[in-house]
Amino acid sequence: MSETLSYEGFHPELRRRARMLPRQLVTPARLPLLRGLQALNGWRSPRGVEVVDLGGGVRVRVHRPPASATPSPALLWIHGGGYVMGRAQQDDSLCRRFASELGIVVAAVDYRLAPEHPFPAPLDDCARGLAWLADHREVDPARVAIGGSSAGGGLAAALALLARDRGQLALVLQVLAYSMLDDRAQADPDVAEHYRIWNSKSNQWGWASYLGAADPDLAVPARRADLADVAPAWIGVGTYDLFHDENLAYAQRLRAAGVPCHTEVVPGAFHGFDLAEPTASVSTSFFASQCASLRTAFGAGAGPDAR
Repeated sequence: MSETLSYEGFHPELRRRARMLPRQLVTPARLPLLRGLQALNGWRSPRGVEVVDLGGGVRVRVHRPPASATPSPALLWIHGGGYVMGRAQQDDSLCRRFASELGIVVAAVDYRLAPEHPFPAPLDDCARGLAWLADHREVDPARVAIGGSSAGGGLAAALALLARDRGQLALVLQVLAYSMLDDRAQADPDVAEHYRIWNSKSNQWGWASYLGAADPDLAVPARRADLADVAPAWIGVGTYDLFHDENLAYAQRLRAAGVPCHTEVVPGAFHGFDLAEPTASVSTSFFASQCASLRTAFGAGAGPDAR
């Protein structure tokens, strides 16, 4: 297949961006530079964002709508970055959109990163963020959802399982956007040349950094034998994403376990396409689908009409 033809399979709105993005962005050698660039770009918080320090290197960034009912539904959002990089601030725009569109409180958690802090530290940090959010005076603990993208989606899936196991909070939904769910993922040779940002080499290193000496059967959501009674799920992924097959397999396993699960598959979309091209109609449709599932899960009192 020629280099020109290789772009024809991408969604028309994503072809130009696909030409600009690398097939592998994060590597061990690049990690210090990428982290440094993120730190330089994150010294100031936008107006209206409250940063709450929970101690121990864990913070949450709280986004509120212009007006909402109290107590309000809430969403805990977990950022991506392959478990090794990223920060909650990178999703400020997305979190503000969720808060405004749904009239809810959104808290994005800054968790400690691997390889310096392998499992279970990142998951424990997300659990602390969830406990803080559910106990917040503005939040209705009966209407709390969790979500994330990429590694954040993997942590959200793991957090949903942890919440079920602990039995302390009944989540209404888990939103898993092109989520990093299975350390055994294999590239599809038919579409591997279309992968962007994150490929098999990135994935192997990211998982190794996160798992450390942990038992994968405990730490990896897709390896968990029992998925029954976890929160209902929304799972979305593009056909040109390394995580396509594992996301759909996880959705199938959830349904087999009796867990309601909506899937949103985007033809010709690569990893992180909605963040790369947030105003494209394919990206706004992806976001609208997440909002529709969240609105249904939250029930009465959520959505623009509630503000």
